[in-house]
Amino acid sequence: MVASDVDHAYATCLALARSHYENFPVASWLMPAAARPHVAAIYAFARIADDFADEGTAIESERLARLDGWQARLDHAAQGRVHPAGHQLHDAVFEALARTLTGPALGTGGVMAHALLSDLLSAFRQDVTVRRYERWDDVMDYCRRSANPVGRLVLIVTRQFSDAAAARADAVCTALQLTNFWQDLAIDWSRGRLYVPLELVRDYGADIRALDEGRLDQPWTQVMRDVGGRTATLFDEGRAVADDVRGRLKWELRATWLGGRSILDRLAEADYDVFTRRPTLTKWNAIRLIPRVVAWRNQ
Repeated sequence: MVASDVDHAYATCLALARSHYENFPVASWLMPAAARPHVAAIYAFARIADDFADEGTAIESERLARLDGWQARLDHAAQGRVHPAGHQLHDAVFEALARTLTGPALGTGGVMAHALLSDLLSAFRQDVTVRRYERWDDVMDYCRRSANPVGRLVLIVTRQFSDAAAARADAVCTALQLTNFWQDLAIDWSRGRLYVPLELVRDYGADIRALDEGRLDQPWTQVMRDVGGRTATLFDEGRAVADDVRGRLKWELRATWLGGRSILDRLAEADYDVFTRRPTLTKWNAIRLIPRVVAWRNQ
């Protein structure tokens, strides 16, 4: 790959990252400039794989086959090999990813990054085949593979990985994933998927048929308050990750934490009734978080 091809590949990944809505900033101006292209390449890889898993028009075997093909291309990229498949976007993603995983940017972290991206793919495969979770621990295991790799990859890309920072990043990433689950409860249910563990549904005497009617009755409200409280605890446990890092990354992590926690707070204020209104974080809401990003230690 010549330099111009790689630059174009990274630019394609950045454009994809910035065109998708998320509860937290992706490769934004707050991210250290040198890290942005690599974060964008990782994000583009994961975004497309997630789309494979959620592609409702494809049968299960086709979605799994696409994810298996994505895994094979990831394994090649981890060895610095790119085999163009004639899909402009996908080829650009792997051109950028191969340079990220094997170039000087990640150093020895390339091997760990490959394993973390493989964890992501295992979670996406699970999305295709699993639609209910029995225990809270099952949901947490899913988050370990679907969410936690993201924070660890950011720490690797910015050369700020440590065991302590990774543990706190895990808590925040799991909290962000869970917040998205509760935010998308109605959407996921319409697609036949439920991330609320069934053990809690039974503990509170909730009836799944209430979701078919598009409402949260009192037992369901109690269930959602429970999972919301557990999510808030994870946010609190991980908050200090923004103090573990240096430079512009600390601002990115503060904004990420505050954005996710703000969504959770909005859900709690609405008593988690996303069937009536799904809380989101608008650009104006994000702007209003800036003073809190600056006054981080005083909150």
